[in-house]
Amino acid sequence: MADDIQERAGVPVLVCDPDGPPIATEQDALDLIGSAFLGAQVVAVPAARLDPRFFSLGSRFAGEVMQKFVNYRLRLAVVGDISPHLAESSALRALVQESNRGGHVWFLPDLDALDARLTPAPNP
Repeated sequence: MADDIQERAGVPVLVCDPDGPPIATEQDALDLIGSAFLGAQVVAVPAARLDPRFFSLGSRFAGEVMQKFVNYRLRLAVVGDISPHLAESSALRALVQESNRGGHVWFLPDLDALDARLTPAPNP
């Protein structure tokens, strides 16, 4: 499977191939952003494709990547199990909690959770 723009919950999402190239540099993130400009509003990146430095906040790599997505007005969803990283870092746990409260960067267990997040709340 290649990276593919899919409509999920009515939103165009660039769903990245879990077996695709690693995202290890800012340029790798910018390449994804460029691919998303073909019509996506959200980029769903498998956690396994992110360089381990992403989860080590002292490297500042996560902040650099996340800021790029915000600057280009794209939402980023990190999809997959990151529990081993969370177990090692209270700072990462705090970042994930704070990010998931917002609307720009989410850490989600799977694409079903992304679909639920993208589904508009019903009007009362």
